[in-house]
Amino acid sequence: MEKLKMQTTNVVDENIKRIGELFPNCLTEILDENGRPQRAIDFDQLRQELSKDIVEGPEERYQFTWPDKRNAIRLANAPTTDTLRPCREESVDFDNTQNLYIEGDNLEVLKLLRQNYLGKVKMIYIDPPYNTGNDFVYNDEFDQDSEYYKHNSGQFDELGNRLVTNTESNGRFHTDWLNMIYPRLKVAKDLLSEDGVIFISIDDNEDCNLLKICNEVFGIENFIGQLIHQRAKGGGQAKHIVKGHDYILVYCSNSKELELARRKVIQKKVEKINGEDYIINDDVVRKVFGKYDKSMGDRRCYYEELVQYKGEAKKKQIDDDIKNGKLFLRLNEHGMHTICRYEKIGEATSKMYSILKLADDESIIKVLSEEGKKDIEKLGITGFSYPKPVDIIRQLVDAGSSKDSLILDFFSGSATTAHAVMRLNEEDNGNRKFIMVQLPEKTEEGSEAYREGYRTICDIGKERIRRAGKKIKEDNPLTTKNLDTGFRVLKLDSSNMNDVFYTPEAFTERDLFEDNIKVDRTDEDLLFQTMIELGIELSAKIEKKSIAGKTVWSVSDGYLMACFDKDVNETTIKEIAKAQPFYFVMRDASMATDNVADNFEQIWSEYSKDTVRRIL
Repeated sequence: MEKLKMQTTNVVDENIKRIGELFPNCLTEILDENGRPQRAIDFDQLRQELSKDIVEGPEERYQFTWPDKRNAIRLANAPTTDTLRPCREESVDFDNTQNLYIEGDNLEVLKLLRQNYLGKVKMIYIDPPYNTGNDFVYNDEFDQDSEYYKHNSGQFDELGNRLVTNTESNGRFHTDWLNMIYPRLKVAKDLLSEDGVIFISIDDNEDCNLLKICNEVFGIENFIGQLIHQRAKGGGQAKHIVKGHDYILVYCSNSKELELARRKVIQKKVEKINGEDYIINDDVVRKVFGKYDKSMGDRRCYYEELVQYKGEAKKKQIDDDIKNGKLFLRLNEHGMHTICRYEKIGEATSKMYSILKLADDESIIKVLSEEGKKDIEKLGITGFSYPKPVDIIRQLVDAGSSKDSLILDFFSGSATTAHAVMRLNEEDNGNRKFIMVQLPEKTEEGSEAYREGYRTICDIGKERIRRAGKKIKEDNPLTTKNLDTGFRVLKLDSSNMNDVFYTPEAFTERDLFEDNIKVDRTDEDLLFQTMIELGIELSAKIEKKSIAGKTVWSVSDGYLMACFDKDVNETTIKEIAKAQPFYFVMRDASMATDNVADNFEQIWSEYSKDTVRRIL
């Protein structure tokens, strides 16, 4: 049996493979740090393939860069051995829900999600921390002190003279933010489906830089537009202009595949035709005549006047459509006939408008920071600053997804996106699923949130989803019977495996006989790390069975079966093999006897030879 790697795919190796397929002559070999040969790209040769002239050295070119950008790229591509551990006690309907709430640094989480959700996310919305010139929680090894930054960015000449003014609007404050956001967007792009779209909230401080980053990551041809919304009022302390609005950048995976439109259920009078509901649409009159005819004054034109105003040819065309059932005549109160058509009841769409307004009152632009605060306070939760309004995010989800889409928010904050997804599902009977990711950032001691018992931002987000889901069901009991308001909580942690698993050559012979699994890890922890490596969705159905006294885990109705118990006997293995799973996973050296080990392959050959077997 092959051994599981228990770490994510090395993206660099995958990229080298793709480039090698396009340009085989650019493949070469180098020695790694241990003196072993490995494949690499001959960049001089690749440059020659991609340009009539070599582009290298100090030659000027159009580019967007900053100190440590190369390290940010490396960070996005580097594999991780971290894992996600399930937390049943903080989840809601763990065994049945399709929704996920993940606690942990979102860069590492995104790398893990890339294993399971590559190209599967229809929509991403994020509201990342704005650059206020302060330090970031997400420092990603870019914790540059001022001296390091000045040296790295060339702000001093050879004699030590300062070359630029040391202001908070320049320098390392932009560098820190760019290094934080760049690798996350780079990994997130891989998760988007071919027709996927990402919405990113941002303010003036980094709007122009974010545009450049997104042009590089998603491609300038996939820039859809920039939405604006009012975020505040007042501004008595403003020096020149009150900054009363923020932006939402919109990019997609492939502009040719994207469909972006707000949908709403049509609310019009319907008639029954052959047992089905249809809407009567009289727009045909306007298409035939124009809205009004000046010679008739301020009055609509009707079928009886077709020849008079449009001639015999137009009347014949309309008559043919009536005969073929495409159109029909409807008698009105004036004894005249309106030309109508039937439309099967469904949904109407409208293009997004660049200025976002709250749907309940589109005649004015409400202050969104106030509306978002009201949304969460209605649930009895206080102390969270400036949450986005549910309705604004609901509009984005409505435009950017279909009823069965997967929606991701990896800066989820108070979980407004999850709230919006559940509300929209209730409105249109949808089955959208969400993945929320949030760093368990601590609330400030003495703050209102802390006094309410919320020790981290994650505590607020999870409680909001619980209360929002409950309220939606209470308010709409007839339409929410099958509404999924649960969520499966997973928490980022170091690998379940001891160091000896990854680098056995670095340990003594005695160490090699020690258990390679950490003592504080459960079988369900091992199961989820296995699911990550095998590319199985983390919301998959999980069943726990007992076979011949051993615990056996079945995932996705037997697609994966795993047994992590020790002293596994032939009866257990035989019964699992009879179920013919696609994957079977067990611990290394966990078979009860040498005889079981000797017969292992024979059992699988007899009952399920095509099952892929792996060991930890």
